[in-house]
Amino acid sequence: MPSKELSKEQRQKRIQDIIARESISTQGELVERLRAEKINVTQATVSRDINELRLVRLPIGKGRHRYALAHTTGHADVEDELGRLFQNFVHDVDRGENLLVVRTAQGHASGVALLLDRLRRDDIVGTIAGDDTILVVARSVEEGETLMEEFHTLMLG
Repeated sequence: MPSKELSKEQRQKRIQDIIARESISTQGELVERLRAEKINVTQATVSRDINELRLVRLPIGKGRHRYALAHTTGHADVEDELGRLFQNFVHDVDRGENLLVVRTAQGHASGVALLLDRLRRDDIVGTIAGDDTILVVARSVEEGETLMEEFHTLMLG
């Protein structure tokens, strides 16, 4: 059977279906799983898809993780989940003027950034997430200072 060329939306839907049903812990495993379905992808493409879908890596015990969709509904749920992620995965927060840099465990930046974005706070202009670092842009220097205090409080629980 020849390889299927799916649109980006179709491919991302397949990724969501796969991680909803199976325990996938690495990008490589996801690439292999898609290729088993005759979907031709590269690891770079899957990496972009994971970031765009804002998938989170959840601990499953014994140092292992699995990809999952970030499930949050109401504002209180987002704040509770954000607190849990900050306590478990955020290592450091630093600030320069209105820019904050949040350092996370490897692979967890996009999940934390997603929840920060879902808060839809006026004092946060936006976030940019890498693998283990998030840039948070505060609206002003004063709001950056306040956010830094809030983030430190979240880290402590």
